[in-house]
Amino acid sequence: MPLCLLTCLLALLVLRGLATNEVFHDNQVAPSIDKTTVPQSVLTGGPIVDARGVNNASPVSYRVPDHTAVLSFDDGPSPEWTPKILDLLAAYRIHASFFVTGSMTSRNPDLIRRIVAGGHEIGVHTFTHPDLALESQTRIAWELAQTQLALAGVAGVHSSLFRPPYSSTADALDDASYPVVKYVGEHGYLTAFIDSDTDDWQLPGTDKIVKAAMPSKPGAGELILLHDAGGDRSQTVTALGKIIDNLRNQGYHFATISEALGASPATVPVHGLPLWAGKAFIWTTKFAVLLLPVLVGLLAFVGFLNFGRFALMIVLATRHARRTRRPDFAWGPPVTEPVTVLVPAYNERECISHTLNSLAASDHPIEVVVIDDGSTDGTADIVEEMDLPFVRLIRKANGGKSTALNAGIAAASHDIIVMMDGDTVFEPSTVRELVQPFSDPTVGAAAGNAKVGNRQTLIGAWQHIEYVLGFNLDRRMYDMLNIMPTIPGAIGAFRRDALRRVGGMSDDTLAEDTDITMALLRDGWRIVYAERARAWTEAPASIQQLWSQRYRWSYGTMQAMWKHRRSLTARGPAGRFGRLALPTVALFGVVCPLLAPLIDVFFLYGVLFVDAPLTISAWAGFLLVQGALAWYAFRLDGEKPWHLITLPVQQVAYRQLMYTVLLQSSITALTGGRLRWQKLRRTGEVAAPVEA
Repeated sequence: MPLCLLTCLLALLVLRGLATNEVFHDNQVAPSIDKTTVPQSVLTGGPIVDARGVNNASPVSYRVPDHTAVLSFDDGPSPEWTPKILDLLAAYRIHASFFVTGSMTSRNPDLIRRIVAGGHEIGVHTFTHPDLALESQTRIAWELAQTQLALAGVAGVHSSLFRPPYSSTADALDDASYPVVKYVGEHGYLTAFIDSDTDDWQLPGTDKIVKAAMPSKPGAGELILLHDAGGDRSQTVTALGKIIDNLRNQGYHFATISEALGASPATVPVHGLPLWAGKAFIWTTKFAVLLLPVLVGLLAFVGFLNFGRFALMIVLATRHARRTRRPDFAWGPPVTEPVTVLVPAYNERECISHTLNSLAASDHPIEVVVIDDGSTDGTADIVEEMDLPFVRLIRKANGGKSTALNAGIAAASHDIIVMMDGDTVFEPSTVRELVQPFSDPTVGAAAGNAKVGNRQTLIGAWQHIEYVLGFNLDRRMYDMLNIMPTIPGAIGAFRRDALRRVGGMSDDTLAEDTDITMALLRDGWRIVYAERARAWTEAPASIQQLWSQRYRWSYGTMQAMWKHRRSLTARGPAGRFGRLALPTVALFGVVCPLLAPLIDVFFLYGVLFVDAPLTISAWAGFLLVQGALAWYAFRLDGEKPWHLITLPVQQVAYRQLMYTVLLQSSITALTGGRLRWQKLRRTGEVAAPVEA
């Protein structure tokens, strides 16, 4: 469904581009070539060519009868000039032939209906106005069919009258343009060329337009070409009245092409499926035209938010780094007392020994409580076999991570509790660095610096970029604003009293780490980021596992936001959280990722249909800004930037992934669906910190 939605958006953009003549618009005109295949009778005949005979063997040319003038208008209808022309024709009680384009028809339906209601004749002038001599038969058929579809939709009519764009008199036909006449004849069209070309589109002046419209021979029938769209047509409007007066003074009467030939009307009503297909086309086109400003506004909104966020992150992350890296910086007196490390574990046999071995190397006094949450793979047995003196094992029935953590909190011996995942390894200094902020009594929790340990693969490298750029740089900003929305499950520390005050870990959501962090903020505790406390975690190794993890994260975050929604109207610290932190998470965690694929939709549209060099340049500029920010984030984290070579692909791939994940999560949340905990398959490949 997400792919279908993006495809539909692209299709609507293309449809809107067709209606505005932005898509498939081609101003190229075929040069004149030999006329060896054009029958002499056509070259020397009248301006109206009927090639509808059997196999087009004997095309017939018709002239406008003597003392008859046909006024024909190309390229319309125009909302500015066509009404003035129609008013003038109505005042003179004259009918004319209007050769309309499909794009102008779909944008100005009322004018088409007015033309038909006024007794005028409609002719087909293609949909996008290309020179059909340069196009394939497939394109020609499409141009005709789409224009007929538009006519059916706006006025309930079809037309069997056709005029090729960029055409003039019949004697100008050549070996490139004559096959077009034959092809449209095979499909039932009568082709109308002209006797007099006023060149009004060149704005030669009113007098020259009037002079060019006069017949070359007194009394001879005349099919006159004028334009009611495509630019400034004020001279055409002014000249029209003079043309009518002059020809009437010469004894001419006016008619449409069909009336002049004494033929049945070329404009005929349609019914049934063609009518409703046309209406559906016009309704969809109108929706597409109205949708574009909305999409552009949303894209601008996303761009404004992202660039504003980039600027804010750079400023605040820089301030955070300078503050914490000053030689005299300290959270307070050193924290040296022992702490409790909780390791909830469910089927972690591949990783648990690495986790405990890394804790054994800690340079801070700790006790470790492993809570085996009903593992079926022998995880608890491995812990017992290791027989580490500082490790206690709690076995319990499977109840979920939050219940395991609550069991660990109840069994903890110390006032500061560190929580980590069973697939994570710590550096020797990690615990010491993580607990130092608790010398400040206002600090209720601290978030550590989670690192991707299995970054050798492409998916691992992408997640490495995401952790450094999207998580750790954010946490520096959130620390400075005191609105940290999530303490990562892989590495976080809590004051035991703070946990007690908010009721401990809750199983109300799938994102218990986000839920507890929001609860602590609402309770008035300060939450900080300890960048030197590094933890190395095993990230999902496949797209499917990554999808499962991010789906759980996204859905759990939405659950947590909904759970804490009442803080929007609360007072005190809870109100500050509700009016600052919640909107920030909603905008940057939900809204922006959901709208981000618009960048790629507009990119495809621009490359395929508008201006490829300009579009690619704009997209490259956006990537350059992201690249510069990513490089700065890597520099702050002391990471080597060579993984950033995959950033362009990572940005595109992650946009689609997070869009689909968030869309599915939103649908699940709106429909009241429930999502179970999804255990990721671990390999145990992160056995020690990468630097080691």
